[in-house]
Amino acid sequence: MTIVDQLKEISTAVMFAAEAGDLEAVLQRIADVARELVKTDYAALGMPDGQGGLRFFKTSGMTAEQEARIPHRPIGHGLIGAIMRERKVIRLEDMQQDGRSSGFPENHPQMTSFLGAPIVVANHLYGMLYLSDKTDGSAFTTENKHLLETLTGYAALAIAGAQLSESESRLKLMEQREGIGMELHDGVIQSLYGIGMQVDFMRRSHEPVEEKQLTELVNSLNDVIEDIRGFIGKLRATKNALTINECLIR
Repeated sequence: MTIVDQLKEISTAVMFAAEAGDLEAVLQRIADVARELVKTDYAALGMPDGQGGLRFFKTSGMTAEQEARIPHRPIGHGLIGAIMRERKVIRLEDMQQDGRSSGFPENHPQMTSFLGAPIVVANHLYGMLYLSDKTDGSAFTTENKHLLETLTGYAALAIAGAQLSESESRLKLMEQREGIGMELHDGVIQSLYGIGMQVDFMRRSHEPVEEKQLTELVNSLNDVIEDIRGFIGKLRATKNALTINECLIR
């Protein structure tokens, strides 16, 4: 395969990943396409949380049952932390022999060879991409290293795009919530003020209040109560959407 063909294959794979939609789905697809492109048994993509740990960690090559048996997710130590700190490619024939390795937790699949690279653009670390154990049993080559480095460059753009989309969605939700507040102020509060003036006028008037006036006043209050219920429903919906969005971008 020529370099041009490789670039086309990488760009097509990453475009497929970028179309996943939300950030977590994009990260998962990048891990999947990396494993397929380099032809390895396992792949993973970690996203730093900015505090030395991991915000997300997506794996490829393990079943859900295998992952469920592992007692805890990676927390940014060992070789994962090394790439996070050093921000350079690490290629090893046997990761267990490297002093930076922290070993595997209980029930973790046995892995030997390792190839990992940072996903960086303009000194901003978007994540760390890891590969382990080529399917043909051979060691990772310089060509594999260059392929992964090229892939991480495309991956950074896909991740940045997904983060931007989620930030825009969150902004729209906040604007929607602010708009609901303005409607509440301009509509319901003004209605309550008007009803209050009518009640005050009746209180100050020494003439008896007609039943028709009371009926109209009660109907107006009922209309306002229904409006308030509607606004509460809208606010709850936007609050839930904001909470979900914040969890996704945290």
